Amino acid sequence: MRCERNNEANDRDRSIMNSLPLTYNTLIVLTGTSLLGACAGLVGSYAVLRRRALVGDAISHAALPGLCLSFLVLGHRSLPAMLCGAFASGVLGVGVVAFLRWATRIKEDAAIGIVLSTFFGAGYVLSQLIQQHVTSGSKAGLDSYILGKTAGMIYSDVVLIGGVAALCLLIVVVLYKEFKVVSFDPGFARVQGWPATLMDLLLMTLVAVTVVIGLPAVGVVLMSALLIIPGAAARFWTDRLGKLLGLSALFGGVIGGVGTLMSAQFSWSPAGPVIVLVGTGVFLVSMLVAPSRGAVARFVGHYRFRQQVRQQNMLRLAYQLTEDDSREVFTLTDIMRHSSEPVDAARQILSQLGGLNWITSPKVDNYRLTDAGRRRAAELERGFRLWETFLTEHADLAGSYLDLDAESVDRVLSPQMVAELEQLLQARGRWPRGLAHSSGAAS
Repeated sequence: MRCERNNEANDRDRSIMNSLPLTYNTLIVLTGTSLLGACAGLVGSYAVLRRRALVGDAISHAALPGLCLSFLVLGHRSLPAMLCGAFASGVLGVGVVAFLRWATRIKEDAAIGIVLSTFFGAGYVLSQLIQQHVTSGSKAGLDSYILGKTAGMIYSDVVLIGGVAALCLLIVVVLYKEFKVVSFDPGFARVQGWPATLMDLLLMTLVAVTVVIGLPAVGVVLMSALLIIPGAAARFWTDRLGKLLGLSALFGGVIGGVGTLMSAQFSWSPAGPVIVLVGTGVFLVSMLVAPSRGAVARFVGHYRFRQQVRQQNMLRLAYQLTEDDSREVFTLTDIMRHSSEPVDAARQILSQLGGLNWITSPKVDNYRLTDAGRRRAAELERGFRLWETFLTEHADLAGSYLDLDAESVDRVLSPQMVAELEQLLQARGRWPRGLAHSSGAAS
């Protein structure tokens, strides 16, 4: 019996291993695409931060004429020479974009569109010319550089991609501080005497090199997606540059690896487009469920903020109805005279305040502020009155404090300014009753 169970377990393990498409060629492609994705994610995150994500798209499309011209010059296929031609053509495309921005009134996005379409059109015409009229040299598969041919990756390609990825990582680590300043505040970098233009050129060179080594795998059309998607997805998860770079590289590696495995599992699916679709899935998940910047988190945050504002307004209204100490109990009818909330919504908010132990209800539709609720309401009322006084007394400064609210008055304004506003509230008889005077207001 034990032998039969062992045989069944071994058969099950063999069937699982046989179902996985982990042949030698698949492992080579998997390693290469994972390294390429990690490198593209690491370098492309800087392009996303610099708002130059489309520069990678321009480089990838502008590289196609260089590939074809290298083939025409040499008369045969030579991958190193063709990649060098692609790099030169891509850099030339970026130079044309820069020239158009400098010499004309054309904006960067329009210049990128012009260069992208022109260079890609020229490259496609050259590729068709080679296919139809050139008889010498090995021209088979030359058109695969448009959409890539991931399955044709060999060991030397993986070594090349790994070497470039290691070089990019080394440069990013060594120049992390410089790249950080140039990415977020290039003007400050120039004031400090740093070669901001040189740093920017180096970043664009890293993007160009990454694009060139990725051309045989995913092609000129899809390489820009591999540069942009990991950095854009990682941006939803963090606002720290170090974590962003790490997540971008991780997402890029996962996108390349998972896309390759899915393509190997289903023979009808091309690897390059599948990798991009996997990246799109990662981006959509990040956009929806990221804890702080995702759509769901933002929706929940906005909903909670609206609920908090409605509770604060209701608590302030309850305080205003009972501030003169002539009454302690207020009714729902009193609330509805001064509130724009529907009756059912007002009851719900009052019930929520009761759950916070800020309001009690002696009987139906009759309410009373608790001691804790009165203190909280008086603090809120103080903040709102300080804010209103600041707007009227310092209207020239109000534009610099557009986000100021009752909760942030003491944090944003200086202690001297707060003390001045509190004294004005006292002098005008608007200081909230039952709230102790601060030392600044009393002086």
